[in-house]
Amino acid sequence: MTQAHPNSADRRPIAWGARVSKTFRDRIWWIADELEIDPDDLMACIAWESGRSFRPDIKNMAGSGATGLIQFMPATARGLGTTTSALANMSAEDQLNYVYKYFEPFKGRIKNLSDIYMAILWPKAVGKPEHHVLWDKGRWPTTYRQNAGLDTNRDGRITKFECAVKLYKIKAEGLAEKNIG
Repeated sequence: MTQAHPNSADRRPIAWGARVSKTFRDRIWWIADELEIDPDDLMACIAWESGRSFRPDIKNMAGSGATGLIQFMPATARGLGTTTSALANMSAEDQLNYVYKYFEPFKGRIKNLSDIYMAILWPKAVGKPEHHVLWDKGRWPTTYRQNAGLDTNRDGRITKFECAVKLYKIKAEGLAEKNIG
């Protein structure tokens, strides 16, 4: 049996890897291995949520108070034993510890990129089929209106897949920038 090289994470390409440090890449691989998820999928979600900046202090432009790599909401940060201010003052590498802590309860339930994104956007949809309707214009008009830009086919219903479409594009973009360090 061949043993892995001690620095094998150095040599494993990762989506968006050119944009982050070796330590960041190593931690993403660790999180992905622990949670049994695709590291490229996780990197696509972080790229999207951080506006491709991978900055721990990035704030939500809509004024929700969300901050960081996966746009932690203030209540979510408190639930993880921290604050959005503390998260913003961490290094990106250190904030990944909270990314792991956030995703840990979903271990075993996340099957693909859309599930990772749903864990961030709408946790009730983790594990649901891609055609699952998250928001319907008639039943949830306010939530639908807030997310209307995701209704790609403009049928008045926003599905899990429609929410994830942009993430698949971000993943493809990031795969073009794979870096092994």
